[in-house]
Amino acid sequence: MHAPPMLALAALLVIGLGWAPRTALGAEPPAYQVECRLGDGPWRPCVMTVQAVGERWQVDLGGLRVVFRHDGRGSVEMSRSSGPWQSVSSRWDENHALCWDGICAKGAFPLD
Repeated sequence: MHAPPMLALAALLVIGLGWAPRTALGAEPPAYQVECRLGDGPWRPCVMTVQAVGERWQVDLGGLRVVFRHDGRGSVEMSRSSGPWQSVSSRWDENHALCWDGICAKGAFPLD
């Protein structure tokens, strides 16, 4: 059985334009060049990679990798460089940066 031409075209558009809700199997997750800081330190270039928008992301700042996960009910946990998971609070600061217990990122990245 063949899909109607319009349905097939819509499916191609969704796949071709990246409108699918998840990263395609085998594809690299999107990475964003942003600025980060640790504590009250200076803002430095970093990379935020988003495995699943609003669910799993990581920040790479120099030799430090911080991985985050959100449970969908308001709890966020982070793990620094493969360390143990710990609960963190999310907040916006005066620099329009999103912060998680001492790690802040600002720039263009998806939130949900």
